[in-house]
Amino acid sequence: MPGLPGRLEGIGYLTACRAVVPAARVAGRRPEEATRMPDYGHDLLFGSFITPANEEPQRVVALAQESEAAGLDLVTFQDHPYQAGFLDTWTLLSYVAARTGRIHLSGNVTNLPLRQPAVLARAAASLDLLSGGRVELGLGAGGFWDPIEAMGGRRLAPGQAVDALSEAIDIIRGIWDAGEKARLRVDGAYHRVDGAKRGPAPAHDIGIWLGAYKPRMLRLVGAKADGWLPSVPYLESIRQLADGNATIDAAATEAGRDPASIRRLLNVMGRFGPRGDGLLSGPPDQWAEQLAALTLEDGVSAYILMSDDPGVLRTFGQEVAPATRELVAAGRAASRTPGAPA
Repeated sequence: MPGLPGRLEGIGYLTACRAVVPAARVAGRRPEEATRMPDYGHDLLFGSFITPANEEPQRVVALAQESEAAGLDLVTFQDHPYQAGFLDTWTLLSYVAARTGRIHLSGNVTNLPLRQPAVLARAAASLDLLSGGRVELGLGAGGFWDPIEAMGGRRLAPGQAVDALSEAIDIIRGIWDAGEKARLRVDGAYHRVDGAKRGPAPAHDIGIWLGAYKPRMLRLVGAKADGWLPSVPYLESIRQLADGNATIDAAATEAGRDPASIRRLLNVMGRFGPRGDGLLSGPPDQWAEQLAALTLEDGVSAYILMSDDPGVLRTFGQEVAPATRELVAAGRAASRTPGAPA
């Protein structure tokens, strides 16, 4: 069955197939590419991306609770400390952790230029301990430098911001390494610690997921991070997933890491309605078919839906997520069957 070409308003062509499991074809690729797209084998995660508006703070918390009730695995919030219309993301994460019992939480992504990395590391580990191991750490290098500078942050060029993020990851992992007796020293150009005490260790291995698009950031994902977290509105083409995976995989191999250990996540947007020809523009079964294709061919294993609509979140968690898991399980089983089509 041929793929469904479609245009998602404002972002260019980002297409996915309706379904042929296990070898779903995605429109916009050269035919020879279809057999080269990786499935890294991770369990699937589904989450929400909720606007942390401070106008109705309890509605934000209710949406997080609705995400949990809908069966989603993860609730996330953007982190723009300079945005006066938003709740502070770290305070919100702590409050939501206390008002939920199962769902994992993360900034999407945490604004590193305004979050000192050693303190952020302790905050994340502390909340992970208090929540029973439910915290993940999305990190961004920064991008809106005028408001960052207005809030007291340091303006950095793009290359400097990547270097600063790399240094921060070393500090964060060093703080979490509570079993190491030597005090932590990182003499970075942008972030440094000189004899900092380590700990606490988090309750579980917190994933560090980077919002990344350009080659240097993608190489940093491969070298040091646990996950890649781009957003659909910033992708121009489906090929960016394949190209990004290739850059990450090469950097991971060069660093002596297994590329398959790095989770590929994706912030997505869409609408439920009649079957259409765009990505995530149709009924739940079409969403599931398209997401399964992205997993089996592009290795995406976590889908985070940008929506503040409780009904949409329920449909995503209760209908799309289980159907996608079923299709991916069938595709993976078929790919392991001798004589199955590649």
